[in-house]
Amino acid sequence: MSAVVVVAGTLGVSGVAVASLPAKVRMRAELRRRWRTWALAAPVYLGALYLGGAGAFALAAALGVIAAAEYVRMTGQPRTDFAVLAAGAVALPVLAWQAPGVLDLRTAALLLLAAALPSLLSGDSEHGFTRTARTLFALLWIPVALTGLVALGHHTAIAVGLGVALGDVGAWCGGTALGRSGPLARRLSPLSPNKTWAGVVGAAAATALALWAVGAFTPLLWAAVLLGCVCGDLVESMVKRETGVKDAGSWLPGFGGLLDRIDSLLVALLLAMAVTL
Repeated sequence: MSAVVVVAGTLGVSGVAVASLPAKVRMRAELRRRWRTWALAAPVYLGALYLGGAGAFALAAALGVIAAAEYVRMTGQPRTDFAVLAAGAVALPVLAWQAPGVLDLRTAALLLLAAALPSLLSGDSEHGFTRTARTLFALLWIPVALTGLVALGHHTAIAVGLGVALGDVGAWCGGTALGRSGPLARRLSPLSPNKTWAGVVGAAAATALALWAVGAFTPLLWAAVLLGCVCGDLVESMVKRETGVKDAGSWLPGFGGLLDRIDSLLVALLLAMAVTL
């Protein structure tokens, strides 16, 4: 089934459902804001990937630069560290598009050097190691992960994006329906008290359905997308809890910042590349 048909149908059904929610539903306004954001973001994501390599590169680079800015703002790192992340956000996707053969251990060595260089040149003996570790983590988490939008090809990249989107919805539905009592109500991690094993069950069902609907279901890809849905939010929660930040930003209605929206996608793309390339 065409991804466009699946996305349009999902947006249509969910739009009617959200519009029909009674006023007494506590999250009605929040759900409506999220739906409007989805209705704008889905065509941009699909349209960019259907344009081929150039569109995938543009999408990955744009998402990477914005996410890098939010990450640096959260962690309080200097502008030189942002420059490294922004350069990686542009350079890695363009290499995946134009010269994928160079993305190997040589690239990994250059990423390590790039992460350390600002601290080395500034002689930061007090925070240099922490800065380098945070920058190296961010390079893997953001630019390297988003390179998957190019490297995976448009069909798999669309399937992963749709799987993550519906997986988040499935996790919320599963947690709401099954997470009130019993063994499935147990918290998944102290990092995110609202995440329960019931949400994992809901995400597992929703991601499988999404991948099947677009003809991309394989056990390994399903596992990659599911782990992205489950672990991606926890990874960002870990970063936010250490830095004392509630949200990565405030400009994206219903979500906060871009990182708050794509945290699961980043991990899912990394794992999808690991199991398919």
